[in-house]
Amino acid sequence: MAGDPDLETTAKILLELQGNGADMVELGIPYSDPLADGPIIQLAASRALSAGTSPDRVFKMLSELRDDLSIPIILFTYSNPLINRGLEEFCLEASKVGVSGLVVPDLPLEEAEKLSEIAESKGIDLILLVAPTTPKDRMKKIAETSKGFTYLVSVTGVTGERSSLKDNVGSLVQQLKDSSSSPIAVGFGISDVKHIEQVREWGADGAIVGSALVKRIANASTEMKVEEAGSFCKELRAATN
Repeated sequence: MAGDPDLETTAKILLELQGNGADMVELGIPYSDPLADGPIIQLAASRALSAGTSPDRVFKMLSELRDDLSIPIILFTYSNPLINRGLEEFCLEASKVGVSGLVVPDLPLEEAEKLSEIAESKGIDLILLVAPTTPKDRMKKIAETSKGFTYLVSVTGVTGERSSLKDNVGSLVQQLKDSSSSPIAVGFGISDVKHIEQVREWGADGAIVGSALVKRIANASTEMKVEEAGSFCKELRAATN
């Protein structure tokens, strides 16, 4: 979450994650009503907003990192901040600071096409989400529309750590692979090495770890937040090699 605890620390964490094997980083822009997020991310967003984090400040931080940050950055935000700023302007500013992708969890497929076209014109992939409850035909359409990769949500409900993953996720991965050539990354509930290994076994192309990382950062002392993020990333990365 950008700005949790502050943007200076966020910048250091991004570089630390890059140095410890992250293929890309999903960077949340804090929002007051994060519908898809559980309590861990909600609290992180609240702390970031209290610290004065805004889209403009996030863009400024990313601009200052451009020479050092080589892995793709995917912004995670919601429809309201995008509409408030203007889809065209938001995507333009994001492209200027090197953003590669965009995830907007409350944007339905029917409304995604316009944003996808705008984002693509600025060199940004709009990544769409598929849920376990998504009908098969609609799942295929979402996977065909999604750019970069398809984000497979492993559970019904909001983000957050889970002790285990549902067995049906493996069949969902296969369904997506049968219906589209888009790479598949599994998220929501992925929180440890065991989960990473399970996702690999199912044949997915990536695993997305959010709440578990945010929790580690939040629980670490001020002096250890960056190091804690890096060591956790290194631990997870080892499970993919």
